[in-house]
This record gives sequence, C-alpha cells and structure tokens, in this order.
Amino acid sequence: MPIAIKMPALSPTMEEGTLARWLVKVGDKVAAGDIMAEIETDKATMEFEAVDEGTIADIAVPEGSEGVKVGTVIATLAEEGEDPASVKAAGVPAKAGTSGGGAAPPESSLAVTSRAPAQAGASSGQDEGSAQSTEAPASAGARSGVAPKPAGDRVIASPLAKRIASEKGIDLAAVSGSGPHGRIVKADVEGAGPGAAPAAAQTADFGIPHEVEKLSSMRKTIARRLTESKQTIPHIYLTVDINIDRLLRLRAEINDALESQGVKVSVNDLLIKALAKALLAVPKCNVQYAGDSLLKFSRADISVAVSIDGGLITPIVTDAGNKTVSQISNEMKDLAGRAREGKLQPHEYQGGTASLSNMGMFGIKQFEAVINPPQAMIMAIGAGEKRPYVVDDALSVATVMSATGSFDHRAIDGADGAQLMKAFKELCEKPLGLVA
Repeated sequence: MPIAIKMPALSPTMEEGTLARWLVKVGDKVAAGDIMAEIETDKATMEFEAVDEGTIADIAVPEGSEGVKVGTVIATLAEEGEDPASVKAAGVPAKAGTSGGGAAPPESSLAVTSRAPAQAGASSGQDEGSAQSTEAPASAGARSGVAPKPAGDRVIASPLAKRIASEKGIDLAAVSGSGPHGRIVKADVEGAGPGAAPAAAQTADFGIPHEVEKLSSMRKTIARRLTESKQTIPHIYLTVDINIDRLLRLRAEINDALESQGVKVSVNDLLIKALAKALLAVPKCNVQYAGDSLLKFSRADISVAVSIDGGLITPIVTDAGNKTVSQISNEMKDLAGRAREGKLQPHEYQGGTASLSNMGMFGIKQFEAVINPPQAMIMAIGAGEKRPYVVDDALSVATVMSATGSFDHRAIDGADGAQLMKAFKELCEKPLGLVA
C-alpha cells in the first residue's frame, strides 16, 4: 500500500514551510534514517529523515516551493514489493484524502533534525485555519498547497483573517496580504483599523539604481513579529545607569580561578545571571500576558539575542537563576556556536520568560529593544564606558553601563518594572550576590 509523505509541523505554531531541496528522486530506494529533503520554516531549515522503507514513487511538490501547508502530501513512497510505476499511475492524490473512492494512503513517519536557524524568537502561538480541498489538484502549484493568485478583484484571505476583519469592520480589499501569492493572513488585519490602508504599501524606487533581494523566511518572520509586537504590545521603557567596576573585577577573578578548567566567563554571562535572579526577586515581572489571564513563571528562562547570517535568533538559557556563572558561560558558548552553525533544536530557541539583548560590543551607549512576544519584557544592554559618576557622595570616574528594560504594560505596571530595574542594578553593582 503506498505511503503518503506529508509536510510535517516542525514546530507547534508552524502552518506552512518551503520545500528547500529534495535529496532523493523518483525511483530511489530509501531506508529508515535516510535524509530525504530539507524543509525551511520561519525558524530553521530541517533535515527530513525517512522512517519507512520503500521506493520513491512520486514527488508531488517540487523543490523551491514556498507556502506548502502542513499536512500537504509532498511525495509518495511505494512499499517493498509494490511497483512504483503502478502506484504513480494510480493517481495518488497530492493532498490527504480519497480519490476515486480509494482509501487515502497512510502517512509516513518522519524524523526531523535542525540544520540552519532562520528566525529570532517564537511565533505568536495562534494558528490560522485554512480551507483545504479534498480534490486532487491539476498543477504542481496547487499540489504544493500554495494558494492560487487572486483572479481579478477577488480577495483571498484565511478564514481567521476574514473573521477578524468582520469583527473590526475592516475592508479586506484595502489590505495587502503578506501570505503566499498575496493571501491575507491574521497579522495583516490585526493591527488595522476600519477602512485601513494596505498593510504592506507598495514602494517606489524613484528611478534610483537598485537591485531587488527576495526576503528570506527568517526576515519575513522578523518583520511580521516586530510589527505585531509594536502594534499589539504597549511598551514602557525604564533605564538605569550601572557602575560595573566591581562586576568587571569579579569577572577577572572568576576567570583567573577557572583558567585551568578552560572556563572564560563574559560580562554577558554575568548579566544573564543578574537578570534571572532579578526576575526571581521581582516575580511580578516574570510573567506573560494571556488575554484574560496572566501566566506567572516560577523559574527564569532567559532568551539571549545572538546575531547570525541574515538575522537574529534567541537561544534560551533555562533556569538561569539557579545555574552557576560557569555553567551559563559553557551553555552560552555551546548555544551560540550551534546557532551560527544552524544546529539548534526548536526547544532551544522557542519559549523563554524574558530576553536579554547586548549591543555593548558595538559601542552602542543605550537603546530600547522590542519585546519578543509572547514574553513580557526584554533587557537592552549598552556599552560600559568611563563616565563621571558619584561614588560615596564624591564625584569620580567609573565604568558605567546603561540598561533599558522594555515592559509589556498590559502585564507589568511601571512600579513593578522599576523594582526589577533596581534589583538588576543592585546585583550588578554588588555582584557577589551572583555567585553566592
């Protein structure tokens, strides 16, 4: 009996992906563990391993196809003893379901491993429904699950986008879709008001010489999520100046003591620990807004912004408040290294209770970071620099660092955010508390 190989959900919020590359062709025999394809999502590029044995009878979705919906049949595997040619001639449907009264082929089990990260942060966590036809499509584009191009003035939108537009009185004809072939999705209508202008306005080049670079899935997702964050989360920003001379001395002492063990702690490692301990000390900031409820976390998992080719990803140091700084240092080296090599697993960058973004190494004095939804706060770290500073009621010169917390005002009051910033400052200025 032929086995239908379907587009898998590689993360809890994945709705569609790009079939980047096939590593097999029709007629190839595969065994359990063989890598069949590479699939690109908004977060990573995954290797796609077969679990079943058989022969590739049909490839329904060509490589390079974008917007392939989860659950779409992408290939068909003939089991041992079956004639692959007869399986293909039988007209196996390119989507799950029945064709000509025959039973749908079983779905193949697949193992998936991460290769190349493609996005920072987790998705919004809200799925969009989509109408699915049970008829076998006639073209490769339809077989890939990609929505057809709009015909004439017809508006193509997901059911969820239509419902939100109806509730908010939005004219979908005035909204530009960011989905495949201009399909309007939830993010396009969430921040729009009645009679809204197109969400993604057309740009003009004004005759200036230029080249057009197609956005990667990572860049599209970054654009969507940052827009979502600024449109739906009321940000409040709080800044403190911190004397980090003691922190720098402690770092030097730790590195001197652990040199024989090959451990080298960075300032960032200490700041991760400080933020985690501050969140545990001020639990009203270690929360997440959830509509009509609030999630209160009992541990601090810190997402740390790491720059990679083409974008940003935020690997997570779990339970950072209860780890030693040397443990955090070793873990961050491993996470950052695998992030740049594209070897992070989804659970290593999805989640987190708060984020830390450090641009001090670029000489940035101060900045305000955008909250990474669904988290409720992010700490932005500037460069440590020599500045006039009052120490023991006397003006002196100290190494001062500016830190700015961005808070979701729906979940965190200004006074509670101020308490967190105070706790963070005290931990940095009296850093023995980080190793106690």
